[in-house]
Parts: sequence; structure tokens; C-alpha cells
Amino acid sequence: MNTDILIAGSGCSGLYCALQLPEDVNITIISKSEFKYSDSYLAQGGMCVLRSEDDYQSYFDDTMKAGHYENDEKSVEIMIRSSVDVLKDLLGYGAVFSRDEEGNIAYTREGGHSTNRIVYYEDTTGKEITATLLMQAKNRTNIKMMDHTTLVDILCEDNKCYGAVIRNEDGKLETVEAAYVVLATGGIGGLYKHSTNYSHLTGDSVAIALKHGIEVKNLDYVQIHPTTFYTEQENERCFLMSESLRGEGALLYDKNMNRFVDELLPRDILTEKIFEQMKADGTEHVWEDLRTIPSEELDNHFNNIVEHCRYNGYNVREECIPVVPSQHYFMGGIKVDYESKTSMDNLYAIGETACNGVHGKNRLASNSLLESLVFAKRAAHDMTEQGFETDSGTYAKLAKATDMSEYEDIDALQRYYGELVLKEVNHEGNNN
Repeated sequence: MNTDILIAGSGCSGLYCALQLPEDVNITIISKSEFKYSDSYLAQGGMCVLRSEDDYQSYFDDTMKAGHYENDEKSVEIMIRSSVDVLKDLLGYGAVFSRDEEGNIAYTREGGHSTNRIVYYEDTTGKEITATLLMQAKNRTNIKMMDHTTLVDILCEDNKCYGAVIRNEDGKLETVEAAYVVLATGGIGGLYKHSTNYSHLTGDSVAIALKHGIEVKNLDYVQIHPTTFYTEQENERCFLMSESLRGEGALLYDKNMNRFVDELLPRDILTEKIFEQMKADGTEHVWEDLRTIPSEELDNHFNNIVEHCRYNGYNVREECIPVVPSQHYFMGGIKVDYESKTSMDNLYAIGETACNGVHGKNRLASNSLLESLVFAKRAAHDMTEQGFETDSGTYAKLAKATDMSEYEDIDALQRYYGELVLKEVNHEGNNN
């Protein structure tokens, strides 16, 4: 195969990157599973947006504080300043966001935020954004989309990427020539027993980066979400109880139904408080009270969550819900610059698999969708400026020299990649 750009991953960052590239450029997007099974689809709360210049410093300070001031300040500035343009793009693509009674875009608030600055669509914001981008990508004749196709390695020499090795839906291994490869394979939640992530998201791009000596950053910075629906079923993807619930007034109780914490603390601090309470109570969960939220708000904003609880035997209007912290997000990843370039030429990384320093040690709620989109767009613009010339001679040499037997046992390869990533994640202990 040959293409101008190979994008590995079909979440919001990969799709948005493709849509921001010229329409005369050949783009191939591959997805390890079905296109809709990306964590971008699962984002409930919303996407942060700078509402006015008056809110800039507050938004900046909230992001830095949540990240324990380990954030890259320039990256944070870029993200916040770019938010309005990203929102305009999404609206132009046809994405729908909730509105107030006057018809203006509505804003909600979540933990760690000092004001309402999060746009949303009910409690399925990620699905609304990503499905819209997916529909747009499918309508582009220059974008080829391949699901059930796995990135198993890159082709590189002298610190330059010339393409990749993929396994297609028929199980066939093949090489792909590309002017650029974009890594957008998501987080590492599939490596954990309890996670809000899809199980097939196992840090493949990070493993490939480690294998080839590509720079990585803060691999031990893993975020635990404080509130997911508690179930006794193991190895089941944990259902997120959105931060917006607490932003709209939901309370947390101990085993005696007493409130024990400020529900709007940043995620890592709140998670610590919940674990402390669980230990003190000798329980495997705490309780979340949604009865404090008006019934109309539950219907209009949190219908998906209400239905999930009902399906599992809980009426949120009459009783509290058991919640427990679960692995949620990866702040570390492949180190990139402000244009999403990795330390290897012609190789970019975007979305959760990349680390541009925006989140620091702990991600502020609803910055994930925005960060992914902002830096995906910057990657697209940077590749466009550089041009799309390929080196077919070097690619052919590397493809011919590639030992495909190394990738035949996909299960063994996945175990190796997973162990490689977890070894680095746990190298200095997971601080979060």
C-alpha cells in the first residue's frame, strides 16, 4: 500500500486531523476495532471553551492548578486560545451542542473549574463530536478508512519514518508507504483490570515508540476517575458517572450516608479522598446522590446515565448510586512539540497517546477533547506546510528487509507491547 498520510486511530484527534488536511491529499485511517469504538465516543461531560477574554486567566490557572503546575505553559496557552476556533469548526461540521432557553450555547461546570465554561450535548458529548467527524470523514473521497486493522510497527531508518506495518481485517500483514505516519491510538486503559477505556486500547503507539527509541514523557502519570458505576462484574468496562453530575450538584456519601468531601475537588485529590473513605468504612465503593439534581436536568442533560443506572436496578430519583474510582486517562505518552511532532522525523502523535504537556500531572475535566482537537489541527497544518513527498526507494528497501514473522503471533506481540508499556508506567510508581 501507499498513501500520503497514514493515521492510526479513529478517535476525535485522528478524524479531525484528517479533515484539516487538503482534500487532494491521500489519507488512510486505520482502526484497531470498529470506528465507533474509540474512547472519544465515551466522553460524557463536554469540551472546555474560552468564553471571553475575562475568563482566560481563570481558565489558565484552573488547568495549571489541576496539573500541579507541571504543565507546559505554552501548550496550555495554545489550547485555550485555540478553543473558540475548534468550536466553530465543529459547529460547521454539524455537531450539536445543548442550548439555553434563549437559544445560546449552554455551558456547564465540572470539578476543578472556577466557572461554567464547558459546552456539552446531553451526557454524550464525545459521541456527538466524534460521530459528526466520522460522518464527515466518510464523505471525503480522499480518505480511505480501514477498520479492524492494527498498527503493529513503523518502518524507520536514521530517525526518519517511511511507513508502517499493519495487519488488516483478514489477518494479512502488509507494509504501507507514507510521507507521514500519525499515531492516534488512544490511551492504555486496556492494560488495567478496572478502566473506563475500551479493552483494545493498550498503548500500542507508546510501545512502538519505546521499541524504536522515540522520546516519551511522564509515562507514570495515569489518571484515576473518582466516580464510575460500581459493579461486582470483573473485566467489564467501567461506566463513567460524569463529572458534570457533581458540577450540577450531585453529592458523595460514606456508608452511613454522610457527606465526607468537597465534590468539586480536582480528580486526583477527590480520588484520594474516596479511597481513604472506602478504607475507613471497609467498603468497595461510596455513594453518589443524584436526587439533588432537578428532575428536568436529569432528563435533558443526563438521560444516558439515568438509563444506565435504571438498567442496573437503580432509580436515581429515589436512591443513591454506588460509585468507585477507576483508571481513566493517560497524561503521559509520546513526547511531542507544539506542532505534535515526535522526536522522529515524519512521525506525529496526537490525542491521548501524545504528551505535549497540557495536562501536567493531572488532567482538568473536559480538557481532553479540546486538547486532542487543537493539537490534531496543528499537526495537519504542519504536515501541509512541509509537503507530502515520499522516499519510495528507502521505503522499498525497508519493506523488503522487514521480517514479517516477528508480527505473526499477534497475541504474543500484544503481550510484549503491554508489558513494555506497563514496565515504564510503573517504573517510578504511579503517583496518581
